[in-house]
Amino acid sequence: MNHSIALSQHEAIQQIIGNLPAVVFEYTFKADGSRDFTYLSPRCDELLGIKRELLLGGTIPMREFIHPDDWESLDQMIQQTIKDIKEFAWEGRVFSERGTIWVEAKGSPIKLDKGVILCHGIITDITTQKKNEKAILTSETLFTQLFHNAPLAIVLLNKQGLVTNVNKGFEEVFGYGLKEIKGRDLEDFIVPGELTEEGNDINNIITGNKVICVETVRITKNRIPLSVIIYGFPVRLEDQVIGIFGVYVDITESKRTEEELKIRNSELDNFVYKVSHDLRAPLSSILGLVNLAKLPNNNDNLIEYFDIVGRKVEQLDHFIGDVLSHSKNLKTQVKIGSVDIARIIDETSLELAYLEGADQVKWDISIVGQDFHSDLWRIREIFRNLISNAIKYRNKALKEVNIRISVQIDRPSATIIFEDNGMGIEEDKIGRIYDMFYRASEVSDGSGLGLYIVRNSIEKLNGTIEVSSKPNYGTTFRITLPNIKVNTDDH
Repeated sequence: MNHSIALSQHEAIQQIIGNLPAVVFEYTFKADGSRDFTYLSPRCDELLGIKRELLLGGTIPMREFIHPDDWESLDQMIQQTIKDIKEFAWEGRVFSERGTIWVEAKGSPIKLDKGVILCHGIITDITTQKKNEKAILTSETLFTQLFHNAPLAIVLLNKQGLVTNVNKGFEEVFGYGLKEIKGRDLEDFIVPGELTEEGNDINNIITGNKVICVETVRITKNRIPLSVIIYGFPVRLEDQVIGIFGVYVDITESKRTEEELKIRNSELDNFVYKVSHDLRAPLSSILGLVNLAKLPNNNDNLIEYFDIVGRKVEQLDHFIGDVLSHSKNLKTQVKIGSVDIARIIDETSLELAYLEGADQVKWDISIVGQDFHSDLWRIREIFRNLISNAIKYRNKALKEVNIRISVQIDRPSATIIFEDNGMGIEEDKIGRIYDMFYRASEVSDGSGLGLYIVRNSIEKLNGTIEVSSKPNYGTTFRITLPNIKVNTDDH
């Protein structure tokens, strides 16, 4: 009776072992150093693709079935098991009839008499698991490299809107590293105060499982506003939002270019209109005089007509010259060379000697300092327009036109102070004097391009210009221009 019960239990155990999705093994380490499998469950052939009889009894050394790259880890595991007599686990590749597969061996050693160690455990085929792990690792590697190396600013928030990660692009755009803002509310750092409500709305929309695209403004660590496009989308796991991805595209330069283009288009429209008007006006006057001269019984002095025509032609010539100067200033690259400011002033005064009032000019010129290097043509244009304006808009109540030019040149720059005692400019008009075709005086017969050309020439040279003026007392311009060759040499 007891023998039958024992037999039934043995059969039951064998049946359980036979149905396991793993190979049950017994491995023996003997005192003489020999070792081999002393038991392998029947499914060894099926589960591992290795015939039992090849492994049992040391018919073929186990090492022959192990991938050479995994010998070292197996030897270390065996030595540690023999030494410590504790549970072990090993993963490695073995050669089977199905090719190379990954297996995991787990077991427990027991120390018997005479130095014999008996290990019981299971061997499982984990090839599919390893492939899945590799696929996951590959995906994680691709994601990590994309996240950190993408040329965009990217931030990862948890569902509460707190920062969990930022990439290198985010640090470059906004100036914040991960250590500074991790676990913090992103809105406290890059959202302008007036847009706090917008920032909250964006997060609420995304956590509500929606993707957003918004053009707005954010601020850097140095409190510099940036125009950005924000792409925000939820990170989902099992239909639950677990985080938020925010991608920021800096469009500040594009917006600046767009605004500049709008300004240039507006200037172009104004330019075309003004050019056509200012060309037509003197031509119409000339045509009118020609028609008058042709009238029968016209006893006017035709010499006076010629004088008027001459003045209109001069007006046209000056206007066309200013238009050409404007065009050249826009298109011509800065060309650096040695600039003799004293010579430019002398030559310009002679060129403008034909202007009414030029013979009344009293000059006060002071030029001190080092050699100056800049764009000769643009420096000529600056002085030509300033001197021309000083003569044209002189205070006719005074006998003299005082023009004082003070130039201080040092290593980094030249400072030019240009003063006159002319009509001056009313305070409410000063802000517009650099606008294209703007004439601050009603008595002006100029093109309205002079100071526009001056300002643009100075900007091309990376300089600055400031103006102060008082009606009937005169105008002062303060100009700073880089001494370009010296600056380049210093670097």
